[in-house]
Amino acid sequence: MVQNKVVVQFKDGKIMKGNTSDFFPNKTQFHLTTLSGEMENIDIEQLKAVFFVKESEGNESRSDEYDDEIPAGGRKIQVEFSDSEVVIGYTLAYSPDRDGFFMIPADLKGNNERIFVVKSATKNVNFL
Repeated sequence: MVQNKVVVQFKDGKIMKGNTSDFFPNKTQFHLTTLSGEMENIDIEQLKAVFFVKESEGNESRSDEYDDEIPAGGRKIQVEFSDSEVVIGYTLAYSPDRDGFFMIPADLKGNNERIFVVKSATKNVNFL
């Protein structure tokens, strides 16, 4: 199975890093193998977002710049999380009736390849 590198951020601010091969947006849970090799069962409703990343260790000092255009990326969207973080990107799958959706950040030089946003962790979701 394909192993995806992820950074999992919980609504309470806790962060876990590792790999997953069984994340699906229509499931309520998935398994995370942490960097230390432990297997954790993750409940999606406890999360802010799942960040699918290029590298497990990102560059904390880098500032995100959301100016890139993503060809065939869908509609441009701005997500404001409940903790006031704002991410701008593109989505093909946003629906206010779903519990979450994928987006591609409009910062191709950043570490995030795509983000699964948990709707209950958002304050505002707007198309741009």
